[in-house]
Amino acid sequence: MAARSSDSRGVFYEAVRAVLGSWPVLQIAVENGFGGPHVQEKAQWMVGAVHEYFHTNSDLEQYEVEETLQGILNDEFDTVVEDGSLPMIAQQLCTLYSQCQHGDTSSVREKIAQLSQKKYNVKANVQEVRSAEDEEEESSSDEDDEAMECETSIPAPSTSAATSTAPSTSASGGHNGEPEEGEPEADGWTVVRRKKK
Repeated sequence: MAARSSDSRGVFYEAVRAVLGSWPVLQIAVENGFGGPHVQEKAQWMVGAVHEYFHTNSDLEQYEVEETLQGILNDEFDTVVEDGSLPMIAQQLCTLYSQCQHGDTSSVREKIAQLSQKKYNVKANVQEVRSAEDEEEESSSDEDDEAMECETSIPAPSTSAATSTAPSTSASGGHNGEPEEGEPEADGWTVVRRKKK
């Protein structure tokens, strides 16, 4: 019986590692260093902490597991889960723990194998998302540049009226060919000068 108990404990540890390792929120936090310079060690510690949490607390409810996971992510990785995955991860952990407690380690091992494959898929997806975001940033910065160029090259309606009056003003009474105070120049800017005493 003790051997079966230790075997199920080891299988559950691997299950926790697989569940957390395939969780996109945690993977993104780790890959982007949200937990600081020792983010990999924190991720490994989290597996052990969650494993111990289940074994030191009997009859855990899903909401308790959710709160614990959110607390760890917030405290250790400066991450708040807003994608709705937290309840699913907590439920998955509770289910796998229950299966291990009842000695159903074969189905837990199958789930671990599925999650291990999912982990690599998530990594590929994270990199695809990153490159797509980089392309979006580049195209949006190009669009911003184009938009600024367009804004500066299209004169405002009031500017065109001021441009046509500027030459007559400068010829009649401006100082050295400049428009009078308060009148717009040809580029649409209004020049304010200090009055001479």
